[in-house]
Amino acid sequence: MSRLLPAPRLSLFLLIFWLLIQNAITPGLVVLGILLAWAIPLYTSRGSDFHIRVAKPLKAVEYFFVVLVDIVVSNFSIAAIILNPRRRIYPAWIEYPLNIEGELPITILASTISLTPGTISTEFSHDGRTLLIHSLNVTDVEAVISNIQQRYENRLKVIFQC
Repeated sequence: MSRLLPAPRLSLFLLIFWLLIQNAITPGLVVLGILLAWAIPLYTSRGSDFHIRVAKPLKAVEYFFVVLVDIVVSNFSIAAIILNPRRRIYPAWIEYPLNIEGELPITILASTISLTPGTISTEFSHDGRTLLIHSLNVTDVEAVISNIQQRYENRLKVIFQC
């Protein structure tokens, strides 16, 4: 592992995979594959320095299933809005106060919010204390904040012990 070739096995895998999906081996494809196999690990190697410490892996599995259920339920809610155009919606911007610290837990929280249909994380404040969320249908902002804290943020605190 050197600075110019940070992940040789990954580079080899990328080259082989590139040639397989091309379904041909020509000099041009081999050269392009070598360039991609060299450049992709080189420009993404910074992410390999990011060490993840999951304190409670079983809670992470539980979190995955909670998010999966919420995605399915939200899909049905959005479908109901779409199928009933006379139904009134109440879009809102929510400034969500973060009680969690750390780049990875905050990123997972923001991604979870964006994965759930009807909500999207749009901005992280400069001071690191709030996350700006847009929600398609909100009747009670405090209930949404409480729901995110109970369903996601508190679980992430346990998973990463922060």
